[in-house]
Amino acid sequence: MTDPHSADPQGPIVAEGVDDEPVEGNRRIFTGRTYLVVAAMSAIYAFFHMAALNGMSIGELTGIRIPLLPTFPMETWNFRIVHIAGALILGFTLYSARGFVDEGTGQGRHPLDFVAWAAMIPALYAIWTAWGIASQIASGVQWNGMSPEFKNLEIYHYGLPLVAATAIGIVVGWLRGRERGQVSPADLLLSVCGVAVAIYLITMYSTLMRNSTGTPFAPIGISIAAVAGTALIMELTRRVAGLALIVISGIFLIYVFVGDMLPGFLNAPNIQWTRFFSQVYTDAGILGPTTAVSSTYIILFIIFAAFLQASKVGDYFVNFAFAVAGRSRGGPAKVAIFASGLMGMINGTSAGNVVATGSLTIPLMKKVGYPARTAGAVEAAASTGGQIMPPIMGAGAFIMAEITGIPYTDIAVAAIIPAVLYFVSIYFMVDFEAAKLGMRGMRSEELPKLRDMMRRVFLFIPIIILIYALFMGYSIIRAGTLATAAAAVVSWFTPFRMGLRSIVKAFDLAGIMSIQIIAVCACAGIIVGVISLTGVGARFSSVLLGLAEASQFLALFFAMCIAILLGMGMPTTAAYAVAASVVAPGLVQLGIPLLTAHFFVFYFAVVSAITPPVALASYAAAGISGANPMETSVASFKIGISAFIVPFMFFYNGAILMDGTWFEVIRAGVTAVFGVYLLSSGMQGWFAGSLAAWFIRLGLVLAALCMIAGGLVTDLIGIAIAALIFVIQLKFRPAADAQIAVRGSD
Repeated sequence: MTDPHSADPQGPIVAEGVDDEPVEGNRRIFTGRTYLVVAAMSAIYAFFHMAALNGMSIGELTGIRIPLLPTFPMETWNFRIVHIAGALILGFTLYSARGFVDEGTGQGRHPLDFVAWAAMIPALYAIWTAWGIASQIASGVQWNGMSPEFKNLEIYHYGLPLVAATAIGIVVGWLRGRERGQVSPADLLLSVCGVAVAIYLITMYSTLMRNSTGTPFAPIGISIAAVAGTALIMELTRRVAGLALIVISGIFLIYVFVGDMLPGFLNAPNIQWTRFFSQVYTDAGILGPTTAVSSTYIILFIIFAAFLQASKVGDYFVNFAFAVAGRSRGGPAKVAIFASGLMGMINGTSAGNVVATGSLTIPLMKKVGYPARTAGAVEAAASTGGQIMPPIMGAGAFIMAEITGIPYTDIAVAAIIPAVLYFVSIYFMVDFEAAKLGMRGMRSEELPKLRDMMRRVFLFIPIIILIYALFMGYSIIRAGTLATAAAAVVSWFTPFRMGLRSIVKAFDLAGIMSIQIIAVCACAGIIVGVISLTGVGARFSSVLLGLAEASQFLALFFAMCIAILLGMGMPTTAAYAVAASVVAPGLVQLGIPLLTAHFFVFYFAVVSAITPPVALASYAAAGISGANPMETSVASFKIGISAFIVPFMFFYNGAILMDGTWFEVIRAGVTAVFGVYLLSSGMQGWFAGSLAAWFIRLGLVLAALCMIAGGLVTDLIGIAIAALIFVIQLKFRPAADAQIAVRGSD
């Protein structure tokens, strides 16, 4: 064990680089003119959304009316199509399909590059054909999806060239390695294919053809464009989010065409590929709730987060946390809880938040004596919990509001007590761990001065404005815009004052940050489309109803397992979107209130990031701590154990979600916090200032479950058990089991 006071003084710890943009292993780094072009594309893409969401037009901003420019807000489907197409262009430009080759080895001509350039001809031809179709429709031609003339044009002059070019671009991207600063011809080809898909779909959906999707009267071109669009979305998702979501999406796509051969509740009707793909690229699938949220609330708050990063608010959050909590025993772990919770609330990605704050907190936790796996586990659990912290709650809460129709403010208020329970539990877990290991706090000279941090407390103003605006009845978009503007204003009182260049850089950063979440939401939309068209969600609900006849708890446990399994290896947003389509409807049919059912699913989608065997947040933390990834995931599961119990509390005690009188809500909150304290004591084996024997730990867990149950009788039983255990522990001091006693030497 390391004594933090044995180290030589090294001066105060000052968090720096928390707001720096992490660069993924397959992301290109450009310089010179290429960098300026890509940065401009990214900034324009983000600003386009800010302008569209606030109902502005370029003419309103400049006073110049240009007929060719769109007037905002755009038509909904067109806006979402442009939203996805822009992400595809930026994503293929920035993210390579494979690892980079060494400097100097990717130069020169290569046969595969010629193949990609040659495939540009059919891709451009598809765009020319789509543009021609748009011109004909604009001139008054009545497009008929059943006409042989029109079908031949769509198949042979648009569809086949587009699909061929898309396939060539994907395969060449896999095979041809490039240097990190080089743009790949294959990726330029895929960007052109994305434009071809967007032009055609906007043309068709701007006419009455949108009403024919999913029917035999849909133009064949819609189905072919959707095939290419689906392939492009899945390829970009693979590049930015890994294979987990792609594998699950692939399984669902296969299910569409083999479902009629499967037995039992998995049996689905025989569906033609043309019918499926003519519907999957609509608001029943890719353009549905997930993309609706990513194109509005999510990208807006990504812009907000980018502005906060530009003003170095993340560094301030971490330094403030060190100043407040650094002196307590195991101080860096408590700093990680506070700082990671704040950062995770804003950026909405567990693994990304681990990388941002864990690079500072994990080494410090190891320095004061935490084992490597525990240091990584604390950071993973805290970063994951940020997504259940109101008011922003990452991105999943926005999707919940979109799917359920429940006002976002109601969701944020309902999340208060569960978020408190989660972070209080982690705090107790790390505090008891520090007590067992005999840790002390960090020295005052190692920490930022609290009085200096208080002088910059105004950096919290943008978040305060966001909360105030939301609860004053402003729309989410208007509240987010005001908070973003406030972030720029407060930066003027810091050394990182945002001028025009910094604002453009923030929009550039926002565009880049949005790529992953947009791709993930669009890919999740594919799964949602499969569920909608095949009806598998309704059949799953019938299974839950059948289980509930035997035991309602068994049905909830089964729903928990499915939500966690769907979320393993997937970003939270996609995990919740899929689980909300499969699991939540069945819970509602059990008679569980809509908000409770979706919170139940949401929490387990969130904690899937720390659930072994596939725990993305834990694996990211293990990469920093140097510990075994599986051991880290098991430790983070233990630290976040309360999150696996809290959702069951929703079902048995609605007051946890603010559903009840003030007395009921306060009583539920207080008793639940005490229950979480007892649960943490039992899990860590530390109670009443000393290590606890096995039967003491078992009694603490039993008392905790009674307190968490929420009933008056169970609360009294839990208090009685806890009081009895306290007396036994204080008076008799039973010897702790050997495993805990030697834990400090780990």
